[in-house]
Amino acid sequence: MTTPAPATDPNTTEEEIQDHKLVIYQMMTRLFGNKKALNKTYGTLQENGVGKFNDITDKALQEIKKLGATHVWYTGVIEHALMTDYSKFGVHLDDADVVKGRAGSPYAIKDYYDVNPDLAVDVRNRMKEFEALVQRTHNNGLKMIIDFVPNHVARYYGSDAKPNGVEDFGDQDDKTVSFNPSNNFYYIPGEALKVPNTYNPLSGTYRGPQEDSKFNENPAKVTGNDVFSASPSENDWFETVKLNYGIDIQNNRTKHFSPTPDTWGKMRDILLYWAGKGADGFRCDMAEMVPVEFWAWVIPQVKAKHPDIKFIAEIYNPKEYHNYIRTGGFDYLYDKVGLYDGVRRLMENRGQGNTAEITKVWREESRGISNHMLRFLENHDEQRLASSEFAGTPWAAVPAMTVSATLGSGPVMVYFGQEVGEPGKGLEGFQGEDGRTTIFDYWGVPAHQVWMNGGKFDGGKLTEDQKRLREFYTKLLNLSTSREAIRKGKFYALSAEENSAPKGVYAYLRHTAQERVLILVNFNREAANYALTLPPAALANMGVEAKGSFILQDLLTDTPPLFLQPLVKTSITLAPLSAHVFLLQNK
Repeated sequence: MTTPAPATDPNTTEEEIQDHKLVIYQMMTRLFGNKKALNKTYGTLQENGVGKFNDITDKALQEIKKLGATHVWYTGVIEHALMTDYSKFGVHLDDADVVKGRAGSPYAIKDYYDVNPDLAVDVRNRMKEFEALVQRTHNNGLKMIIDFVPNHVARYYGSDAKPNGVEDFGDQDDKTVSFNPSNNFYYIPGEALKVPNTYNPLSGTYRGPQEDSKFNENPAKVTGNDVFSASPSENDWFETVKLNYGIDIQNNRTKHFSPTPDTWGKMRDILLYWAGKGADGFRCDMAEMVPVEFWAWVIPQVKAKHPDIKFIAEIYNPKEYHNYIRTGGFDYLYDKVGLYDGVRRLMENRGQGNTAEITKVWREESRGISNHMLRFLENHDEQRLASSEFAGTPWAAVPAMTVSATLGSGPVMVYFGQEVGEPGKGLEGFQGEDGRTTIFDYWGVPAHQVWMNGGKFDGGKLTEDQKRLREFYTKLLNLSTSREAIRKGKFYALSAEENSAPKGVYAYLRHTAQERVLILVNFNREAANYALTLPPAALANMGVEAKGSFILQDLLTDTPPLFLQPLVKTSITLAPLSAHVFLLQNK
């Protein structure tokens, strides 16, 4: 008779843990160094100001590094459509009817080989100013990430900075057909583009350049969000056009990958160009709208020349996660439809959240991808957690950010201003009053500007509350990269099972042979009592005998140590919106 195999412990995973603990600091580059605080709705660059590459000084980078960052994601670097006139510098003036916001969307690229002129003090030398920023970043011990936007380009695309021998997208296209595998774009033959007649670029208060509800595009190109219509709606990505990777979208998405589509080669060359400029990684916008076969083809080619470069996919379809890691070759994926959505419900304080969602995340992602999931609470697409539309207080981040940074060994990200409680208030213009920091408008970011202190980057004007909040982020982020157990420790849940902890409380262990930490968080806005115990299975998982006692020293706070006997329940009172990262040591 065969002895049955022991059941898998439901409180842990079998995944081989790998150390991928990057800390990414994302900034909206044009907003980061802006010192102006007028914040006029639909304000011009001259009125509301704009940050420059040169504003990101050595001091700024040193403070970002002290916060705990290993990488800086410079969002909105590559030249995109905007309404400010740089024609005297040889930059094409964009038509307001196909631009969103005065400052434009950083995801409507109009020249893949150039940088946004807004970001330069001397527009003619804008690339040199960018290159100097790359060098500064590296000199301060940080790596840098930029956006790669592969799915679509601006309605007007034309490179005036491309290297010799490079052809623009669409130059050789056959525009008489909707789809041709050799084309860079999709077309609607016989029809001219009609911009949305409901779109008012500057809300009627002002007029944008060439604003007349028309844009000369004949035949019309297909819109970036796969809309095959010459009359896209205002709710479509009407300011962009879809790039063709050899997928016949209208015919069951049939694939035409032999010979290699022209778009593939053009995009590979763009990636190699920016890697050659010193980019250490690419955050790939809407990566799942581009076929995984392209990524499987291009990523190895880029890594052959730049072995340490990282690729991060913005992706929202969990069914494709394994495919884009295993086949596509991505290093990291957004963990939006997982941990972010789960802890957001816990943070909103509307009775919707449940810590069981955290359990679901690590159990589902334990099948070989947890190391590859990028966790965050804010980015340019999401609402500020301190906003009234989200959590209403920046302190709701304490338990949620602690879980985001310590649940696994993958990377974690913060968005500039998050660490000082930026609430995202204000009617910026196109972005509207929505709890987000605008990506479309010229604007000052008030809480961030207080920390920036006129370019001193010393936090000199922060309130005591803001200083304490930034200190929390600094401790947590530095812990996540300095503590072996968090970087590459095994995982064991103490509160995964129903009724094993009060509602809104979660506890788990991370451990290696050399180090053990216990993470304990309270998402509630009132105190909670938790009966902590280390059951035999947890002790066995850590390779610890059930004798003696442990000292629990909190690495996040200065509270006195606790003493814990294995198998004996110890009552702990958890403050509202609190987190503890206890170092477990034998007494």
